[in-house]
Amino acid sequence: MIRGRFPDPGPAMSKPKNIVICLCDQLRASEVGCYGNDVIQTPNLDAMAESGMRFANGVTNDPLCMPARSTVVSGQYARTCCGQLNNTSVLFDPRRGVAGGWMMPPYPETGRPHLPDGTLAECLQESGYRTAAIGKWHIHSWPHDVGFDEYVIPRTQHCHLGQHYTKNGGPEFVPPGYTMDFELDEVGAFLQRVDSEPFFLFYNISPPHTPLFDIPDAYKTMYDPADMPIRPNCYVNGALAGNEGVFRTYLYENKHYFYKLPHTLDLPDGFDLRDLYALYYGATSWVDSAVGRLHALLQEAGHADDTIVLFTSDHGDNLGSHGRWNKTLFYQESSSVPSIWHVPGVTDGTPADEQMVSHIDIMPTMLDLTGHDIPDHVQGRSVAPVLRGETQVLADNHVFIESEIQAVGVRTPRYTFAKRFDRTTKSITRDGMRLWDTEQDPFEMDNLAALEPEHSAIAELEELLDAWHASTPWMNIDQYVETS
Repeated sequence: MIRGRFPDPGPAMSKPKNIVICLCDQLRASEVGCYGNDVIQTPNLDAMAESGMRFANGVTNDPLCMPARSTVVSGQYARTCCGQLNNTSVLFDPRRGVAGGWMMPPYPETGRPHLPDGTLAECLQESGYRTAAIGKWHIHSWPHDVGFDEYVIPRTQHCHLGQHYTKNGGPEFVPPGYTMDFELDEVGAFLQRVDSEPFFLFYNISPPHTPLFDIPDAYKTMYDPADMPIRPNCYVNGALAGNEGVFRTYLYENKHYFYKLPHTLDLPDGFDLRDLYALYYGATSWVDSAVGRLHALLQEAGHADDTIVLFTSDHGDNLGSHGRWNKTLFYQESSSVPSIWHVPGVTDGTPADEQMVSHIDIMPTMLDLTGHDIPDHVQGRSVAPVLRGETQVLADNHVFIESEIQAVGVRTPRYTFAKRFDRTTKSITRDGMRLWDTEQDPFEMDNLAALEPEHSAIAELEELLDAWHASTPWMNIDQYVETS
């Protein structure tokens, strides 16, 4: 395992000039050492937190890949920058005679169907930044259409070995070895190419997303399943008859559900939830090693002392909690993500234990830290005052979440509150409300909206959520629909 060390805070700089956003896939905050996990080995992320700032309350605004990634680069909610809340492109609208569902095209759509307003990359590009996207993309507009000068992106389908890539839209190619090694080589080459010009690197890591059986053997066997700390809200123990299909997908991804390769039809003998956890932990430690190499590459290129680095994830993973798998839910396993910021000369290891931060806050915070104006269309707010130590908590200390499961919600440091959402009428209802007190009930096992319908927190949170829902616009997708 590569062990890196982010530099201790040096003398304050007027403005760090470079930006790296390191976004992995499907990593929940509870599986990172500096978030209180004593079993996982994440020395590089822990070191980053020791000289940076770890936000205890990092949240994705939409716990699903494509919309979450779109919120990161746009500073807008998925409804505003994508026009929908699921993984598909708006061009898959059934009114166009195109099959909908969860299926995605292997590469982005032409014509910029999503992200209609200026992105973080475009704002920085206008002021002379060199911009690059490397690794998983899964945004339904091509990088060159939304502000990236250069890019190396894979097909949408997840694959840690034998992945297909395009470089700047050129012919497909399949590099040898693991995707993470190839992508880090591309990161290193980019960092060596940029010299005095400022840069923005959007570096995306596919693990710990499936297929977990394709991670290197050293990480596949790194953890003993018997040592795995199964969360108390996992209502499953031992062999999970009935979950074999889920397990096969976690292990083999499209090799199973697309191609039904014979070796994916059977699980390893005795495979159960603890084995799945052990592979997820191994994949997470593999991600941590990439963070260590990223820092080493920044040092080798001479950029470590003037580059802001953010590590986060698009969303988490339910991993059997509440009897659920994968993502899309508002439970913390799915919606809580690591948010670790390293700002040279600014952060010093002081954690942010109370401040809520979400993906739409990334763009305005980066612009603020580098001395740029924040465009009016950005819906997030800058947490730079917290990073700079000017305040511990901003006035509006809550974040909003929306999901394709037809729900919208609001989270505060103590509560998660959610209401049902009708995607056809775009209205919300009080039927099936959820309220969890995560201070008293950290595993969200007691729905207070059902147990205590008159709970004092409901009125305030419902007012916040209803006002947000009414005032947050949807992108008009009718422009993409061919009508007779």
